Amino acid sequence: MSGRVRIKDIGLRGDQPLAEIDTDELIPLPPPYDNPGGTIQELKPDAAERMVCNLDGVVALSLPHPESPEEERALVDHFAEGLKKLFTRENNWSFLQPLTLAMEYCVGCQTCSDACHVFKASGQEIYRPTYRSEVWRRLVKKYAKPNGKLMAPLTGADVDLNWTTISRLYELAYRCNLCRRCAQVCPIGVDNGLIAHELRKLFSQELGWAPRELHEQGTVLQLQVGSSTGMNQVLVKDNVEFIDEDMTDETGIEVTTPWDKEGADVLLIHNAGEIMSWPENPGAFAIILNAAGIDWTLASEGIEYDGVNYGLFYDDVQLARIALKHVSAAKKLGVKKIVMGECGHQHKAIMTVADRILTGELRDVKRVSCLPLLEEIVFSGKIEFDPSKNDFPVTLHDPCNIVRNLGIVEPQRRILRYLCPQFREMTPHGVDNYCCGGGSGFAVMSGNNFTDWRVAVAGRMKFKQILDAFADQPGPEVKKYVCAPCSNCKGQIRDMLQYWGALEKSGITYGGLVELIVNAMVDVKEPFIKWEMH
Repeated sequence: MSGRVRIKDIGLRGDQPLAEIDTDELIPLPPPYDNPGGTIQELKPDAAERMVCNLDGVVALSLPHPESPEEERALVDHFAEGLKKLFTRENNWSFLQPLTLAMEYCVGCQTCSDACHVFKASGQEIYRPTYRSEVWRRLVKKYAKPNGKLMAPLTGADVDLNWTTISRLYELAYRCNLCRRCAQVCPIGVDNGLIAHELRKLFSQELGWAPRELHEQGTVLQLQVGSSTGMNQVLVKDNVEFIDEDMTDETGIEVTTPWDKEGADVLLIHNAGEIMSWPENPGAFAIILNAAGIDWTLASEGIEYDGVNYGLFYDDVQLARIALKHVSAAKKLGVKKIVMGECGHQHKAIMTVADRILTGELRDVKRVSCLPLLEEIVFSGKIEFDPSKNDFPVTLHDPCNIVRNLGIVEPQRRILRYLCPQFREMTPHGVDNYCCGGGSGFAVMSGNNFTDWRVAVAGRMKFKQILDAFADQPGPEVKKYVCAPCSNCKGQIRDMLQYWGALEKSGITYGGLVELIVNAMVDVKEPFIKWEMH
């Protein structure tokens, strides 16, 4: 479909994509990444035949075609029913008020479009935050309001509810990182990120549609096995024991991780992906907490060692199931507080959204971020540091759910200013940061050709920010470090750096905050940070 895409075009029947992505028209990157612009592979014919691909040529969700007109009609009817439920207090009491306000008060000024990293990188009309919201707004007016169809010519509700509409809208709900930068800049507080989230929730709770990586391989696996990585309690304890041994050998400091210690001051909960993909991160936490004399523990029963909560991105019911188990573990052990490790969505799920579901004694469990605790430790005088050990260019990525959502801006910066002589900020930064492009679960979604889109489009502004931060020393001869204190962000940044070959071309690697802290410890004799991609 050529030309400007209109709101009502989303319901035009047909299997052809509503829009096309031309990588040559994406926002340019500085040399040596300016040519080519990156590629998004076409789906193989058999995959295109099996799955719906009618939005933009990209498939994130592997939605199969209905097997019959009757199934198609039933799915559309379920969507319409879910549409009505989202605007009833008994079905959506936790988010009804902000959703209603966001639906009713947009004036179409497009301030949010200028703030959206996906739209800014691509210029694609369907990626405007207001496009998705306005489609839904017109559907609500027409199909969820009394006399909606009758009043449609007067209310401008010109979007038809059919299979094409809901299948495109399903994919479109996963072209938004839910970073909420749009909500931050809106002059009247409309939250288009919330609208995208509520759409995802409708698809999950009413139609049973959700990304495989977030539901079957995330929430379901976590509840059944004990971890979103598939590790059970025995395997995770074995892995942590190996990490302790490796850290001891590598640093010369005896490293021991305490388990199930009742009455500890701190219950530390990691994203289990750290244990599998970045074991140096939980290892560094153990080194720092032990060196500072912190009374801490990990919990091994059930899912309590895995802070992942993908329900945050697609389904409130699934979020609640995980959050209640995390807080119940802290209550059972009698710890003074839960401390979240370096995981952004874990922070939001257990510190912000969980406030809406915790009741009774569970509400009394204190839940805090690791970043203020790390700041307190670094400046306590309990550990001796040599900042010259971190004398290489370092920049900081601000995870959206920690910084923009929770407002935790300065603790990590104070640490970096002290321990990293060549620390420099990205532009913009803090609460104005751009999402890494892997937020809202995207970092673990890699099916079909979605990884190409996630890296080349959604992550483009962040990659440009990284390159700009190191523009004074662009060559590979100077090793550089992107500090990203969030597991999902690290996964996305890893994929971006590998996609563009940034370690080889620019000497850029990445990691968390605790690794920089340990690298600067006087008692750690060998470099803790390795200049390699992992």
